[in-house]
Amino acid sequence: MAADDRLEDDELARRLRDAHRRVRMLPADVKARSARRYLAICDLAKRDPDRALARLDAFLAALDEAFPGTPDTPRDEENTLGD
Repeated sequence: MAADDRLEDDELARRLRDAHRRVRMLPADVKARSARRYLAICDLAKRDPDRALARLDAFLAALDEAFPGTPDTPRDEENTLGD
């Protein structure tokens, strides 16, 4: 595996983690559907990372449109390491 491929995989993994955080914070009425869409993107990432990245971009854009004030970072209590 080339080093450039690894960097792209790391970027995809980071963006998938960010999307997971956002899905977790959604209201219950849309959370299940969004979670299924997110899991489909994760499954696609195993086989076709480029296509998965395109779908992830569309998914995040839809989340931004539907929930413009939704933060994309974890809550403060998730940032602590067990202080």
